Amino acid sequence: MRLSSILQIISSLCLITTMAALPISWSKRGYQDCGNVTIPYPFGIGPECSANSSFVVICSTTTIPPKPILSSINMEALSIFVHGTTIVKLPVSPMNCSRRQKNESLAISLVGSPFTISSHYNSLVVLGCQNSVWLRANKTFTFGGCLAICDATSTDIACNGVNCCQTILQPRLQEIQYTYQNIRPTNNSFCGYVFPIDKKWLQTDYKRFKGLQSNLLNPFDQEFGYAPLVLQWEFDVPYISSCPDSYLLHEANYEPIKCWLVVMGCIDIDECSNATLNGCGNYSCTNTIGSYSCGFPKNGSRVKILISIGSGFGALILLFGSWKSTKAIKKRIKTNRKRKFFKRNGGLLLEQQISSADNLFSSKELAQSTDRYNENRVLGRGGQGTIYKGMLTDGRIVAVKKSKRVNEGNLEVFVNEIVILLQMNHRNVVKLLGCCLETEVPLLVYEFIPNGTLFQRIHDPNEEFLLSWEMRLRITREVAGALSYLHYAASTPIYHRDIKSTNILLDNKHRAKVSDFGTSRSVAIDQTHLTTRVLGTFGYLDPGYFQSSQFTEKSDVYSFGVVMVELLTGEKAISSIRAEVGRSLATHFLDSMEENHLFDILDARVLKEGNKDEIVAVAELCRRCLHLNGKRRPTMKEVAVELEGIQRLKEGSIQNHDENKEDHLIEIVGSYDFSLISGSIPLENKTAWSDQPLLDEP
Repeated sequence: MRLSSILQIISSLCLITTMAALPISWSKRGYQDCGNVTIPYPFGIGPECSANSSFVVICSTTTIPPKPILSSINMEALSIFVHGTTIVKLPVSPMNCSRRQKNESLAISLVGSPFTISSHYNSLVVLGCQNSVWLRANKTFTFGGCLAICDATSTDIACNGVNCCQTILQPRLQEIQYTYQNIRPTNNSFCGYVFPIDKKWLQTDYKRFKGLQSNLLNPFDQEFGYAPLVLQWEFDVPYISSCPDSYLLHEANYEPIKCWLVVMGCIDIDECSNATLNGCGNYSCTNTIGSYSCGFPKNGSRVKILISIGSGFGALILLFGSWKSTKAIKKRIKTNRKRKFFKRNGGLLLEQQISSADNLFSSKELAQSTDRYNENRVLGRGGQGTIYKGMLTDGRIVAVKKSKRVNEGNLEVFVNEIVILLQMNHRNVVKLLGCCLETEVPLLVYEFIPNGTLFQRIHDPNEEFLLSWEMRLRITREVAGALSYLHYAASTPIYHRDIKSTNILLDNKHRAKVSDFGTSRSVAIDQTHLTTRVLGTFGYLDPGYFQSSQFTEKSDVYSFGVVMVELLTGEKAISSIRAEVGRSLATHFLDSMEENHLFDILDARVLKEGNKDEIVAVAELCRRCLHLNGKRRPTMKEVAVELEGIQRLKEGSIQNHDENKEDHLIEIVGSYDFSLISGSIPLENKTAWSDQPLLDEP
């Protein structure tokens, strides 16, 4: 290659990445050839021609043509590039077969030299099969490896796992250590090769590999020879005021990389002196070292400036119009979605049946009231949906229930239930204030009840609020009155279908409020039962309903009986204490009544505060409510009347009460054998069942 050609190539390689990539003139302290390899500076043949001892090249004349040897690493150079790389010949030796793990190092050490193994241009290749190879760093850390399978008939030439595999190298390695193990029995002395190699050579000269792969599947005793390896080199030079610090260079189809300044004697070019060397056009040009900058426009370009400014304003107007159009489209899509959900959730049917628009809430209002359904606003979760605490714009505190999706086939039933609940007006039933149907799932809005559930008060009591016997009796009467109202006084009879202590809330005056009508159903006046799939909570579920799938008003009576037993005993409907014998609270209570051990299972506070006559009367009412034969249970109206009778008996106001009812209560009390109550245990030391560890309700 001629000197003029070399200078032209170097000049085109040095590019400045500024406003425009411009050529820089370079000069160099000569160059040398050794055989077919050009030796650029800082390399040189002999110490007098190289930058330092690390870049000394020995031109060996023992072969034809001569070959250059890099003296600092004693390796033959195949090519040397000014962009900071060189290709050398790496001797390759085969692995010895071993069924045990062996640690080896490749026959290359660049420690103490400016050379490193390029992870960008090289791959580590395992030539052969059934050999596991792991790369190591510092003799302990493993950072890569591969395993190839054997296939003598394979035509794969990509070295991707059949007879050959490859893996990446860590950057800036100067040594390569590895561990290998042959994983199949063999009598061969050679099991393949491990070596780093130039990726480009691997892709363009793979035929040689294919021949070696075929031989590796059978015994052979000839060595591979060598592999071309790309090394990166670094060279620090003193700062030269007329040269930039670094350049992006291209050479021999390799990817551009950032390299160190390796060519000395740079000369700056005044790009502003020649319009073809800068891209300023009608703008003023200022020359800088190694580059230039464009400044203010020249006088003759005012029209172009005005056109540019107008174009800029036009672009801004176009962007603003696009933004407004996008916003309008999104708003229309949102409105259409709301209309679709409103129709799907039965909004059109509901509008025809309710008289006040105050019962319909917007999705935006409810989202704002619940802080966009923040998890911190969750009051509870259940099978029918999630309940959030919210505050409406008029200051009302509400409970917003996000229901599950409504089946389109049941829209009419769902709407009828909402209409019935909106018309319901009883002081012991949670009031439904309205709903929102323009969301994907319906939202129901209830009055907010602040003091939690009856379940919490019974099973997680605190010193500030303890359920006295008087409060238990009052809550029992209030719940019974509410259920009697649902069954007999509502415009259409309603079966609750999920009566339990967690669905009975307490307001700020600790009055009971029956809630959660998600599974409730209205029935015709002459209808005696509902046939549905079994829903409810285990422990409160009517056994007859569980067996027949026929829910009657007496099924609510059974569930209410379990709640009364909870108030009497302080125990949960399902408890780990009774798990071993498999008895629910209802069964446990009935067995205790049968064995005349009622007072052994009562809550300590009930024993301490309750009158024995009242306790026995309430317990007997519980037994009747829990009768396995639903026909023999009392109705909720009869339960409510009997509880009022017990209250009147307590207050001594039985003169005006029905004589038959009075005689019945006295008969109940007289039938219980109080002599069987153990009197040896002091009441204040009796352990309450509610203090025992219990399982959470399912």
